[in-house]
This record gives sequence, structure tokens and C-alpha cells, in this order.
Amino acid sequence: MQVVLLFPGQGSQKPGMGKDLAWAHPAAADVFRTLDTTLGLELSTLAFEGPEDELTRTLNAQPALLAHSAAVWNVVREKVEPHVVAAAGHSLGEFTAYYAAGALGLVDAIRLVRRRGELMWETGNARPGAMAAILGDLHAPIESICEEASSVGLVVPANYNSPGQIVISGEVAGVEKAMELAKAAGAKRTITLNVSGAFHSPLMEPAEEGLQDALSAAGIGDAKFPVFANVSAEPTKWQVSIMHRLARQLTRPVLWTGVVSRMAAAYPNALYVEMGPGGVLSGLVRKIAPGVQTMTCGTPAEVDALLAKVS
Repeated sequence: MQVVLLFPGQGSQKPGMGKDLAWAHPAAADVFRTLDTTLGLELSTLAFEGPEDELTRTLNAQPALLAHSAAVWNVVREKVEPHVVAAAGHSLGEFTAYYAAGALGLVDAIRLVRRRGELMWETGNARPGAMAAILGDLHAPIESICEEASSVGLVVPANYNSPGQIVISGEVAGVEKAMELAKAAGAKRTITLNVSGAFHSPLMEPAEEGLQDALSAAGIGDAKFPVFANVSAEPTKWQVSIMHRLARQLTRPVLWTGVVSRMAAAYPNALYVEMGPGGVLSGLVRKIAPGVQTMTCGTPAEVDALLAKVS
């Protein structure tokens, strides 16, 4: 059996995530202890207990999500890794994918995503922006809508999540104008997202230098299996390419529809397993490539189900 690993990004966090897994599996508990030791704070308690508003802060959500996904991976790795043919992650999740692929050590990965979260938080405070989800089929390209709306404030497509689901990002006035234009172009709904900045847009450019420094310090190596990158929808295993693509990720759109389409074409019979809290990515995969098989794996029961399937 072939397995493709999927790692969720910011927005999938929720209080209680990983708590039952850490109780049930020492390998998972070790990851959360490493999280706390590395950062010098009880971030595992925040993941396990909340409060939700504190967990949702970008600089907390990112390392907490990475830890939960890494904890799941550490529990199943021995039996599942021989079956893995590729991986991908949505935004933050791409960093977790490189951890699973052996290109990043756990301590380095935790430090890296914490710093990434801090940079995004700081940049969002210094240059406020907004993001919004556009749902439904449009009569006009989203790129044209954003270009027209940018006359009042810069706005760009940020996440191509699935057919009928695109996220836009930019200055508040531009995002609001684009939402109006999208409704006029046939959008079923437009939803302002609860985020601290205009992620995956040019407004994040001030954070790029700091992220590049953090990437250089992280000791990134080659990956054991290909990871499909957000910024290109192409697979890579090599250190130089990994560094380059992760550095560009803050200001470029997440090409998730392209990522999944490419993977489904390459591995049509694989089992696509979402490693971490919830099932957001599994739902998107089913919309993009309805023929592929998906599973979620974030709880002890889901771990048992996955291990039974690959045994």
C-alpha cells in the first residue's frame, strides 16, 4: 500500500488537541515534552486545555499544530514510513512535512515555526491586513477581481484551497472591495477570517528576511521522500530547493489545488492520511480528487485504524 501524508496548517488548532494521544502513547508525550523544553513554556498545556483565544495566536498555534502532527507521526512512523511515497502540508503544515521526511529535526522544526509565527504576528501588527474566504463558483477569475479591488487597497489570492474555495489576502479596504466584487460575480458566501495579518501576500515581505535567517539556522537537509511545495505544486527532496521554497512561502499563494492534483495524478491508488487535528485537508482532497482514498489520524482510535490498515 502507498501512503501520502498530509499535514494541516493554521486554523486546524483546537483546545484538547493531542491530549488523549499523549496519554495513550509515550512517543507522543515525548514530542509535547520536547515542545515545552525547547520553547521554555508550557505550550502543551495550552494545546491540551486552551484557552482558545490564546492558542489561536499565530506564534502559539504554529508550534502547537506542528507538535500534534509530529506526535502522531512519531507514534505510527515505524509501521507507516515504509509505505510513504510523498507528503504535503498546507502552509505551516509544509514545515511539518519536512520534519516527517527527515529534512528537519524536531527541536529545529519547533524553533523554526515558533519564529515564523512570531515574524508573521509582528508583521501583521506593524502592517495590518485581512483575509477572507470566497466560496462558490465565480463568473470572473479571482485574479481579475483582486486586480480591480487593488485600486482601493492591495489584495491577492492567497490560498487556492479547492474548486469553489479560495482565500484572498491584503489590505483591509482591498479585501472588503474584493468580497463585494466576488459576490457580484456569483460567490455563494464571503467570510472574513480570524487572522492576525495578511498572510501569503506582499504585506508579509518584512518577515521574509527573518524567516530566511531562521531557515539558515535550522540545519535543513535533504528529505527521504518528496514533499510537494505550496509555492510551486512540485515535489522536492533537496535541501537547496526546500530552503528556497519555504522562504518564498510567506508572500506567495498556497497552491493546494495544484498540489493535490499533482499528487493524485502521480499516486492515484495511495491512501491520503491527514496527520493532526481535524479533517480539513481530507475534505479538500475529496473535492479536488474525488477518486482517492483519505483517512484522518489525530486520535488514539484513528492511530489504531491506520495501523490496522497498513499492517
